[in-house]
This record gives sequence, C-alpha cells and structure tokens, in this order.
Amino acid sequence: MTGAAGGARAVAVEALMRIEDGAYANLVLPGLLARSQLSERDRAFATDLVYGTTRMRRACDWLVDRFVLRTLDPAVRVVLRLGAYQLVFLGTPAHAAVSATVDCAPARTGGLVNAVLRRVATAGVPPEWPDLATRLSYPDWIVARLQAELGTEPAIAALEAMNLPAAATTRADGYVQDLASQWVAAFVGARPGERVADACAGPGGKTTAMAEENPAIVVGLDRSDTRAGLVAANASKLSLANVGVVVGDGRRPPLRPGSFDRVLVDAPCSGLGVLRRRPDARWRIESHDVEALAAMQRSLLEGALGLARAGGTVVYSVCTLTRAETVDIDAWMAEAHPGWDALDPPADRWEPAGRGARLLPQAAGTDGMFLVSYRSPAAS
Repeated sequence: MTGAAGGARAVAVEALMRIEDGAYANLVLPGLLARSQLSERDRAFATDLVYGTTRMRRACDWLVDRFVLRTLDPAVRVVLRLGAYQLVFLGTPAHAAVSATVDCAPARTGGLVNAVLRRVATAGVPPEWPDLATRLSYPDWIVARLQAELGTEPAIAALEAMNLPAAATTRADGYVQDLASQWVAAFVGARPGERVADACAGPGGKTTAMAEENPAIVVGLDRSDTRAGLVAANASKLSLANVGVVVGDGRRPPLRPGSFDRVLVDAPCSGLGVLRRRPDARWRIESHDVEALAAMQRSLLEGALGLARAGGTVVYSVCTLTRAETVDIDAWMAEAHPGWDALDPPADRWEPAGRGARLLPQAAGTDGMFLVSYRSPAAS
C-alpha cells in the first residue's frame, strides 16, 4: 500500500480489528494515531473511517452480505465494512476506494475483497434498505424503544443526528467538552464560596466547568480510582486549586451529610444520547441493561439527597433518552421524596420532560441530555 491515504486506511483497519476484539474506539484510536506519523489531515481521515465504519457497521454488513456466500473471517469482514463505508457513506470513487481497501486485505483474500466491493459499488447508491434499523445502523431494540418513547419522527431524527460526526467544542479554558455537558454544568448554578459536590465526577469535565465558571469549592467524587485520577489530573492541568477529589461510591458517599449547597448527579447511563461520539456503544448496550442502570441511578440520587443542606439543590442528569432513565426517575423521585420540589428546567432548545427537560441531539447539534433539579426541604 502506498500514499498517506493508504496509511490512514491501514491505521483504520488495525483500530477496527481491536474494536472487534472488544477495545473502545475512543481509547484505542488515539494511541494508534500518535504512533502513525500521519499528517493532521490523514489523522482526521483515519478517525472518520474508524468512527464512521463502527457507527454504520450493521448497514455495511448488509451491503456486503448480499454478495458473500460463505462465512467471513473477522479480518476480512472488517476490511469489507471499511470499503463499503467509503463507497456508500463517504461517496469515495470506486476506483480509489476498492483498490486502496484491497491493499489492506489479509494475504490471499484480495480477490474476494475486490469482487465484493465492486459488486457493492455497482449495486446502486443509495440502496433499497431492507428496514429502518438497517438503514440507520442500530440494533432493532434501540430504534423500536426510542420510537415508542419519543415518537417516530423525533426518534428517527435523533438517530440520524447521532450518525453524524461529533463537533469538537472547546471551552474558554481549553478543555474540550460538548456544549450539552457545558450547559448541564452551568445549570447547576454554582456560586462563589459555595460547596458543590459532583457525585459521579470522572473524568472531570463538569467538575472543572463548575469550578472554573464560578469559583465555588467543588468536590469530585468517583468510585473508580482511575476516573478519580482523571478528575485530579484535569483540575491540575487547569490550575484549579478549588477542586478536591474523593474516591468513593456515590450511593454511599463518604462525605459529610447536609454539607453541600449544590450536588450534581451526572449518573452512569445507557448513553443513548451520545452515540455519535461513542460509535461502538450502540453495539455494546443491551435492552436489559437499561433497567439495571435505572436502579443504580435511583440509588445514586438517594445518596446525593443526603449531601444537600436544607434548602440546597440536587441536579440529576444523564446523557441518554430512555424513559426509564429520565422521566421515570423523576416520577419515582416525586413519589419517594415528595418534599423535594422540582425547580424550573432550562428552556431554549430543551423540551419539557417530566418535571425536567430533555435536549435531543438534533435540537442543537449536541449530545442528547436529560436533567431535572430539586430543592431540599427547608427543614429536615
């Protein structure tokens, strides 16, 4: 294989093989790019190939499988997906996409890859997809669930938006963070001199945003040593002396009860609002995971309530769109803790959802988010 674009495809194939073996795209690709000696332009091309092929995996498999009569080895499958992605979704001319992709094929499989990709190229673009989930390249359950819970048109628009590359947004302090996450941190409303707890802090984007915008004292809590270390590293990089980091489980926070003015619970979730920047997540999450995550979210919210002082606030947020993790959590909160009043949610591009608000990916070209804010009873 020759040329920088060929090098980008080779890096992409190696990354895709590692993802096939269970690696996370956002973790494996940076290291490969750092060692590649590719130009910035070709690094961007390799990133598009990896993220795009991973997002559109189901669609690419269907494009290829029409012309394959035998079981494919994983390495051949990866190369064919890469070629199909270029032909159908990037619009790369067939002569360039096919020949360069064949060069990436395992030994003695070039003829098969060449024949299949040429059939894909001549079969017509766009193809007549067999069903909506294949066209959008998501598991059936995600498409069906979001259609049922958001409505057909909003769900399809959200799924289409999450098939587009994620834009990089940089804060004034140089930290790269999606606008939706920045808006959540701002909504917490931390003020100078207040004590704020971030109950699920890793890797530290919202922790540092709250500490940067308004110099409150912010304590970032995370049960993972690694993620807590990332919070500390990010705070140090931004020279934020007003950030403290604690390793501990937010369900049983090792912090003094009733000692915080504001608490943020940015809970672990199914991540169905951030699938554009986590391309492999759609293939990892299962339908039954959602209910298990919702149970954890309720426990985390319970733990956070005990940290807020009388009259303090607790903000619950998740980067997903399922009812079980959003409005159903709010409904549970209303029943289990009726003394905690919900505060006015954000407006603008956010839409009402329960007593909180939902931000769909298509509304502002951001991640999908849900948040709701509660005020502690004035007297315990």
